[in-house]
Amino acid sequence: MSEGTRLNKFISEAGVASRRAADRLVEEGRITINGRTAVVGDKVFDGDDVRVDGKPVSKVEEDIILVFHKPRGITCTSDHGDRDNVIDFIGYPKRIYSVGRLDKDSEGLLLMTNNGELANRIMRARYDHEKEYIVTVDRPVTDDFIKGMSNGVPVLDGKITRKCLVEKVSKNRFRIILKQGLNRQIRRMCEYFGYDVTRLVRVRIMNVELGDLPVGKYRDMSKGEREEMFRRLGI
Repeated sequence: MSEGTRLNKFISEAGVASRRAADRLVEEGRITINGRTAVVGDKVFDGDDVRVDGKPVSKVEEDIILVFHKPRGITCTSDHGDRDNVIDFIGYPKRIYSVGRLDKDSEGLLLMTNNGELANRIMRARYDHEKEYIVTVDRPVTDDFIKGMSNGVPVLDGKITRKCLVEKVSKNRFRIILKQGLNRQIRRMCEYFGYDVTRLVRVRIMNVELGDLPVGKYRDMSKGEREEMFRRLGI
């Protein structure tokens, strides 16, 4: 680390927060380096004393990546003020945070990690990583609905969703594979065509599948899954 590490990258790699969130912590004056209040763009060098809210921060030695089956009703936040936060629900003994988000009303695959670089790379839209969902709606899925969902739908502020793969699974269920993650995207897409989502389950992120992992349980990501995901991410 002779040339130093950018502070937000250091904080991210320490498993405290994403780079963007780390910048917010700096702007709020909550990070110090050797007793001095840090500023955005600071670098961290070997031997520096970095603290967040007065607590020492160091680089993570153990790389934790969990595959978690998030239940409906749990929120993807580290805020302990939210009684439904995912961190308290899991109760993992070491500091971790969720990679991206899954709506409170949705369930399924959620990655939890202390690897900031992994989190950053997955969340950057420009990497175009696939996320697969099984969606149940309140009325029969038609060919016109599948075609419309596949070709792009106006959602937030006039934005049109990217074309995506959508296929019927059963009378009221369909599978959709997205390469973007707009706020409540699938629900808004369905609403555009007059459908209400009654259940939404994420079953895959890139090469990692939910499989038969029970609701509310987690497992360590396998060595093979890690190697393939890291290969795709260029880590």
